[in-house]
Amino acid sequence: MAKPDQNQVLRQLPIAVGVVAGSLLMLNRLLTPDLTASQARSDALGIILSALLILTGLLWQRIQPKLPDAVDLVGEEGFELEPTLPDAIKTELAWASHLLLTNTVTRSLIVWYDGRVLLRRGILGTHAEGASLEVKPGAIVQRVMSTQKPVYLVKLDLYPGRVEFDYLPENTQGVICQPIGDRGVLILGANAPRSYTQQDENWVAGIADKLDNTLGSLASVS
Repeated sequence: MAKPDQNQVLRQLPIAVGVVAGSLLMLNRLLTPDLTASQARSDALGIILSALLILTGLLWQRIQPKLPDAVDLVGEEGFELEPTLPDAIKTELAWASHLLLTNTVTRSLIVWYDGRVLLRRGILGTHAEGASLEVKPGAIVQRVMSTQKPVYLVKLDLYPGRVEFDYLPENTQGVICQPIGDRGVLILGANAPRSYTQQDENWVAGIADKLDNTLGSLASVS
């Protein structure tokens, strides 16, 4: 279910006030039989102010565009960690995932590294018909790891490759695949399309680099 934009009324308020004020001024002028010079000047000033209000409202529509429609992702909230991981690694994964879930629009995330899922957190996918909770890197994820360049699918249902993300909630709106070196990937799912900002993407990249350093040390020890 889409959540309403709480700022919609504020963005439209100057336009509504400008239209109402301008209409009342025009009506008052039409109903006034004897128009004085001072009243004419006041009416002209009022019309100008009404036009400025309307213009301000239109500018707000451009500067503060309507937020993307968000949905409630299908699935149950959960937190799963690979039980064989050292406690220090579990702590870092928990810290990183908490930051992403609380500081970005991420609602579901997966850390896949060296052929296994180390962490799943947020809204977990369900066993929909034809879907699987097993994470099998598809063409998009494999390309992300091989090129070590992230991919942001801004509106997931527009991409044919969305079928490879059947382990995410079925109505996931946007996905970021961020490489963790060349051996892993951080997969983030959002509940609204086109909702990650450039700052969010930079934040995700920084956390992935930190995880690469930590998990790389773990792999070398094992």
